[in-house]
Order: sequence, then C-alpha cells, then structure tokens
Amino acid sequence: MKKHVSALLAAGMAASLLVGCGGAASSSAASSTPAESTPASSAAAEAATGESADITLWTYPIGKWGDSESVDALLADFNAKYPDIHVTVEYLDYTNGDDQVNTAIEGGSAPDLVMEGPERLVANWGAKGLMVDLSDLWTDDQKADISASVESACKDSSGAYYEFPLCMTAHCMAINKTVFEAAGAMQYVDAENHTWTTENFLKAVQAVYDSGKTDVGALYCSGQGGDQGTRALVNNLYGGTFTDAAHTKYTADSAENIKALETLKAQDGINFDASINGGEEITLFRNGTLQMAFCWNIAQQKNSDNGPAGTTNSGDEILFMGFPSESGKPALQGGIWGFGIFNNGDENKIAAAKNFINFMANSEETAKAVTTSSYFSVKKSLSDVYADDEIMNEYQKLMPYLGDYYQVTPGWAEARTAWWNMLQQVGADEDITTAVTDFCATANAAASAS
Repeated sequence: MKKHVSALLAAGMAASLLVGCGGAASSSAASSTPAESTPASSAAAEAATGESADITLWTYPIGKWGDSESVDALLADFNAKYPDIHVTVEYLDYTNGDDQVNTAIEGGSAPDLVMEGPERLVANWGAKGLMVDLSDLWTDDQKADISASVESACKDSSGAYYEFPLCMTAHCMAINKTVFEAAGAMQYVDAENHTWTTENFLKAVQAVYDSGKTDVGALYCSGQGGDQGTRALVNNLYGGTFTDAAHTKYTADSAENIKALETLKAQDGINFDASINGGEEITLFRNGTLQMAFCWNIAQQKNSDNGPAGTTNSGDEILFMGFPSESGKPALQGGIWGFGIFNNGDENKIAAAKNFINFMANSEETAKAVTTSSYFSVKKSLSDVYADDEIMNEYQKLMPYLGDYYQVTPGWAEARTAWWNMLQQVGADEDITTAVTDFCATANAAASAS
C-alpha cells in the first residue's frame, strides 16, 4: 500500500511559494465596463501624444516588478525621457488581485495599464471588450523578433492584440539529484540537457522508491495553485493535449492522457495527494519529504531563502528537469507576461500608456525591464541578456521546449477548478476514464458558455 504525504503548513509559507508557481484563477466577469472611448477627431488624435499625463499601472508580482524599489528605479529611467508622464503603481497579489481589478472595473475606475499574462489580458478582460487593441505596437520588426507562439498568445481569434509581452519562462519539474545519485537513478536522466524519456522517468522513480524513499513525488490536488505542473506531467507522459490547437475545446480525455493517469496511479512512489497544493509540494521537496517537485521554474531554482540557490534545506543538489515524454523532448507550459491597456476612454492616457509600453518593451531599456522580472526576454535579440548568470544560462536550455499556450481557452477558470477535482477523484480510486470524461464535459460546458 502506498504511503500518502500529509502536511500541515503555515498558510503564509504556502502563499509565498505559490507566487512562483502560477497564481490563482481569474475572477468572475465584471457586471459593468469602463466608459467606452468615442472616436477621436483627427485633430484630437494628433493631440493625443501621451507626452503629458497621469496614468496608473497595476502589476501582479512578476519577479521584482512586484517590488516597489525595483519598479521605482525603472520609473526614474522612464521619467528621464518622459518627465511629464506620472505613473502611479499599485501592487497586486494572486490572492486578491483579480477581485481588486474587477471591483475597479465595476466602479468605472479600472487602471490604465496592467502587467500580467494572456489568460487575463486576452482571454478574460480582452474577451469582454475592456482592453485597447495594441496592433499598432506589433510592427513587422516586433513580429520578426518575437516567436509565433508568444505572438499568438497575445491576440484573440479576431486578430486584435490585447497584450504586448515583455518576458517569459518555462515551467518545469525538479529532482533531488543527491538522492537520485545514491539510488542509482541518475543513469536514467539526461542531466546535461535536463530531459528524460517516459520509460526512463518511470525507471528512475522505481529506483528511488526501492532505495527506501517511498514518497518520491506527489500529484498535489488540494487546490489549483501550481496546477500547470500536474497538467504538464499528464500531457507529456504519452503525448496528450489539454486543449485543441485552436483553443476552442478541452481534450484532456484523450486515450494518451487516460493512459498517463493510469500509469501514474499504478507507479510506486507517486501519490495523488489531496492534502497539499503546489506551494506546499515545493516545501515538502525542499525539506526532503518528497524527492521530486512537479511545480518548478527559474524563480524556485534561484531561491536562496533556506540555503544556497539550487539546494534543498539540507544541502542536497536540486536539478531542474523538463517533464518526461516518449521522445525525450517535452512540450513545456510557459508563462508570458507583459502589458495591456484598459480602454478608459481617454485617448491621451492611452497614448501615454503606449509610450510606457514602448519604453519598457521596445527600447534600449528593455533589458533592464526584463531582468527586473527575473525571467527571460520574449525577444530573440535579447537572448543573451543573462550572459553572466550561470543559473539563468543553464535554465535557458529549456526555452526551446516551450509548447502551446493553451491558457487562453474559454472557460479557463472553471477548467482549472475541475482539473484538481478530477485528480482528487483519481486519487480516491474512482474510475479514471469516467473522471476525465466528466472533467472535459465540465470544462467544455464552461467554454461554450463563455
């Protein structure tokens, strides 16, 4: 019988870790919208240069874009060029941030600028007609410098762009390399490229389990924080998908995904744990209770709160890994962050907000704005921005494996909730095919209603 991990962790600790792993789902739709912009006359349009304006920026905690001292330094550079554009910043978190934004929308006081990802800027607020189309910022030169997968995530099906991106990362998993070495499991790991096949992943887990480490990994499912890890594991194992390529429906009930869940359920050392979420899984990995983490990214790899970066609390070496796939080439879920503009009906403020975006994402200052995020540039021309950072350079090996950005599929918030409920059902020994079929029915009903 498998041993199941249970954890009673401080809520504050869990919350701090979840930020690095994905955050919460989007809130429900706002009941009202900001004032619509009226068509400007040509004269007014010419006057709307945005050279002088008071604008607001609300930012989620994207690296040090959630730190006032770091953002103030960027604003000082911005004001050296635009002394008459005054930017007031409000810092959001992933616990209450969506509620704050939606309350502001309902009250007709949405911010001018928001820094976040496509799942909010495009699939949520953009889909509701609340955002300014940024097509004019997407010049041919910008499109040539930004990958097609990132570009497609920033626009809706009509071709309107509701985000201009700044930075991105690839979510991955991690293993306790020290424990794997002691168990003779590193023979199954391509440590140089940070990849492995499905067959070798299962062999490695079994080897670690046989060495006496009965809790090797956990499919955490007490809530949705860090859920990108469990989705990526299931989807990659046998080549399944979470949605269709057009992002119109959920496809997680494929034969490949059912096989993946069956394999994970049967594997010694892998537990479906309804007592923990993604942030708590990271804590259990760092303290040595678990020997791998499915909720990981560069922010976690560089975390030095409890010791040197890249080590557990006891000093064991952590090796980040792509998710296992039959080919050994994973399709990783990415994070993309950038700027969107709420259409508050003031053409001059919109122009000022575009000046801000261009300064941060399309200028000689962009490298600084990117490194402030602690993630990677979306631009090919800035691929060497971390040339002097050994950890960032090594992690960049995963970036070519970025897969489809399916988080813009309609019904996303409901699908996330249904996903972890489905994992709980599998962990409780309910029929896997039924559980996954029911998940897709729920998610697709939400997509159809959106």
